[in-house]
Amino acid sequence: MSYHVNEKGYYGEFGGAYIPEMLYPNVEELRQQYLKITAEPSFQEEFDALLKDYVGRPTPLYFAERLSAKYNTKIYLKREDLCHTGAHKVNNTIGQILLAKRLGKTRIIAETGAGQHGVATATVCALMGLQCIVYMGEIDIERQAPNVARMKMLGAEVRPALSGSRTLKDATNEAIRDWINNPVDTYYIIGSVVGPHPYPDMVARFQSVISKEIKEQLLEKEGKENPDYVIACVGGGSNAAGAYYHFLDDESVNIIAVEAAGLGVDSGESAATSALGKVGVIHGSKTLLMQSLDGQITEPYSISAGLDYPGVGPMHANLFATGRAEFISITDEQAMNWGLKLSQMEGLIPAIESAHAFAVLDQKQFKPTDVVVINLSGRGDKDLNTYIDYFKL
Repeated sequence: MSYHVNEKGYYGEFGGAYIPEMLYPNVEELRQQYLKITAEPSFQEEFDALLKDYVGRPTPLYFAERLSAKYNTKIYLKREDLCHTGAHKVNNTIGQILLAKRLGKTRIIAETGAGQHGVATATVCALMGLQCIVYMGEIDIERQAPNVARMKMLGAEVRPALSGSRTLKDATNEAIRDWINNPVDTYYIIGSVVGPHPYPDMVARFQSVISKEIKEQLLEKEGKENPDYVIACVGGGSNAAGAYYHFLDDESVNIIAVEAAGLGVDSGESAATSALGKVGVIHGSKTLLMQSLDGQITEPYSISAGLDYPGVGPMHANLFATGRAEFISITDEQAMNWGLKLSQMEGLIPAIESAHAFAVLDQKQFKPTDVVVINLSGRGDKDLNTYIDYFKL
């Protein structure tokens, strides 16, 4: 059994392209072209060169000595926080901007929650000289002010989403509306493994550089390519998809996905989709989704803007449904405490999203011989105000 996408755009029962008629030409053009274009040697060369010289890849695989000693196991951190722009998001935007250029698009739109994808999109648009419009929920604009300023400095226009919960889901709705209204010249860079096929697969492929490097780096450090565990936080799930990609079909590698429990899974203020979700359709794909009994999307909550999403990518929905991945929900409090702990134990201030992944160390017992890789998907600069308010720093 394979956990990768099939030719129809599904992961098991999840995925597909549930889209309005108006979007069909855009999505179909992309579906027909993405594998062909990304396989071209000229594309590969340009993509690899930019990842190396612009993004700063490969990112290190760092042996966390103090953490390993404390938890009596071998803990490695994949340092995506060292990517240009401060998170893994740029791996995907570089890939998609090269694709957009080859499709002849001149106007780029994106959605963002924590602002990291918005910054990464604005960055590559500046790099390529293309117009950039980023949709962002009004609440997220307030709580991620440094990233909003960065996007504006990079020349992007930031448009607030004023409807619904005024967070990531609503920003995505606005971006999709824009795309419907501007189908010819506009390319929509989706920031996670969500949306209609081929987006989940395309984003996972661009992010798969993470697990490709993990294999190479582990071979060098441990004499074997495969870790015993790969751990990553999951909102939509792009950093996780990248960290898992080359291990999906090898069941000797345990996969752990960490969701945001917010104030607690049963508190009514949570974003733990695997625990709370039912099968439904959001933003063009069939997946697990937090919804009311009559099918209305319920508002998620997390202190981290990047995990504050009511669904999960179809790849992850399938990993959950099949039991291939273990899903663990972590509260705001646990994640925030880990943000402080990682800072003081390893000198690394993580994004609050990434801090969730580390809290698994308190939930699970690992063997001394286990090799545990945690994806440190982003750095905490953007979250300093949240940390300051939370800990009264």
